[in-house]
Amino acid sequence: MSKRSGVILDVQMKRESKSFTDALYAVTTAAGLFEGPKFMLSGLSGMAFKFTVHKKLLPLSVTAYGQWGIEHSAAADNLGIFFQYDGGRTRHASFGEYQRIAIDSVKQSLDRGRACIYWIPEFGVIHGYDEDDRVFYVQDGWSGETQVVLYDNFGLNFTPFWFCHYVGDGVKIPLKDAVLESLRLALEDWDTPYKTLPDLSIASGRLAYSFLIRVLQEGGFDSNGAVYILESFQTSRIEISAYLREVQSALPGLEEVQHLYADLAKELRGPLAAAISENNSGKVLNEEQLPSLCAALERALELEEQAMGRVKIISGQYPDRKRSTLPRWGAHTAR
Repeated sequence: MSKRSGVILDVQMKRESKSFTDALYAVTTAAGLFEGPKFMLSGLSGMAFKFTVHKKLLPLSVTAYGQWGIEHSAAADNLGIFFQYDGGRTRHASFGEYQRIAIDSVKQSLDRGRACIYWIPEFGVIHGYDEDDRVFYVQDGWSGETQVVLYDNFGLNFTPFWFCHYVGDGVKIPLKDAVLESLRLALEDWDTPYKTLPDLSIASGRLAYSFLIRVLQEGGFDSNGAVYILESFQTSRIEISAYLREVQSALPGLEEVQHLYADLAKELRGPLAAAISENNSGKVLNEEQLPSLCAALERALELEEQAMGRVKIISGQYPDRKRSTLPRWGAHTAR
């Protein structure tokens, strides 16, 4: 027929990592753009290294790792995948027009056989649509069930912003180059204390550890957020260790970095298991275990600092045209 009334793609998202990582893995593997385990995508994209903490341990910490367009584009670039996005604030007067264009863009992507990454929140996958009912089919990764989002409600949620990401075709990047760039992305995150300026309530990288340890010691934090941050943090460091073990032969010196992250993951395992328990209302922190947990986090900070120091040495052994070459039009001029 000349015009399709709808399409449903065979895409399965499963929540195991950061929601964007889970969604990107589902979309790219279904499209044949990525092969391998999820920890490899998480590591190569640099997403595993992102660590942000709100001063009150709000759950939003886990996805507040910077401007999504910038962060996610860099992640997709290092996978060799073409990437575009739409997004903004729903309060803007122009939202209705952006919404209309984005709806058409999502349908065009689905018609090409490419699912889209969508802020629900958190990130999920749009894997189909029905033009007659004017709905999109969305997965959040928590269950195998599909949710329905009306075209009229596209982009509307309890947060003040909306986002949708589209993937195109891919190119092959040599493993050594991709691993090196993933380490440089990790260093940027580690050395950047605030990635959502001018907001100073959310810390990144090295400073995120200090935020987390201090508020656990002082109290007055969001308990659900604390559990989510800690479990996400633990998962990401396990991913990093697995990723580096897989690629450690790509660059001299990487084996030592892998051992440090393996020690870090081991350091956290016992204290985190003791600090988090489950009752009728869900997972909670055991306050009597917080001193031991904070001590383990202090040790984890030391290990990651050592790891990043070695990563910096490895990075310095190779030219970095991306960060050392100034475009002829300058770094901040309009273009």
